[in-house]
Amino acid sequence: MIVFHTDLDNTLIYSYKHDIGEQKRCVEICQGREISFVTQETYRLLQRLSEQKSQVLIVPTTTRTIEQYQRIDLGAGVFPYALVCNGGVLLVNGKEDKDWYRESLERIRYCKPELDNALEFLETDARRNFELRFIKELFVFTKCEESEAVVKDLRKVLNTNVVDVFHNGVKVYVVPKALDKGKAVERFRGYIGADYVIAAGDSEFDIPMLEAADRGIAAPELAQGCFFADKIQCPSIERVFAEAVLETVSKYCSERIL
Repeated sequence: MIVFHTDLDNTLIYSYKHDIGEQKRCVEICQGREISFVTQETYRLLQRLSEQKSQVLIVPTTTRTIEQYQRIDLGAGVFPYALVCNGGVLLVNGKEDKDWYRESLERIRYCKPELDNALEFLETDARRNFELRFIKELFVFTKCEESEAVVKDLRKVLNTNVVDVFHNGVKVYVVPKALDKGKAVERFRGYIGADYVIAAGDSEFDIPMLEAADRGIAAPELAQGCFFADKIQCPSIERVFAEAVLETVSKYCSERIL
């Protein structure tokens, strides 16, 4: 079986702030507001790929929490598997796999002192302008003014051999290295017995996942700042990345199946 791990935000779906044209459909509503969309072409391609479910397993792989993930409706029903919380939580038919989560906690147990240090640092940082969250006791998340400077300061006080520190706009994350998406892909490969793994993503969070896959698809903006092996390709920037991803995956899967 081919397993296709796909990031969600800015890989498959887009915020209302992102211009993806007029031909789009809403896939996420929060507090009565339409906040995320896919293009109509993305929707069509996803439906077509979903029809090959006996040969291709689509696995959303995201840093979103369970609640944030479950707000999304891509119109393809409940995916049999999804990796959320940066791979620390596995959903099976929408329900949390408790064994997977317990193993995730055990894998990051040695990182706990650094996560505690991050929480202590951010608790009193005047640049923080959002609540401090310890997501499922797996990683730290908040929002800050001057997020790039906050990340630099965190890297000075934390052991970066143990945790990664990222920012994505105003969002700041402290994530155990044992909890990156690449580790999740490797775990899931053994869990499901995948014959071949494809992964697609657009952010720094996704780099380990792209590298762990047999074939990776990187967004142009990510590829510009990274050196990737030949197995990772970058589609043309002349179209919406999600469409290019799904076309590439569909073509490749058809070739392998034939």
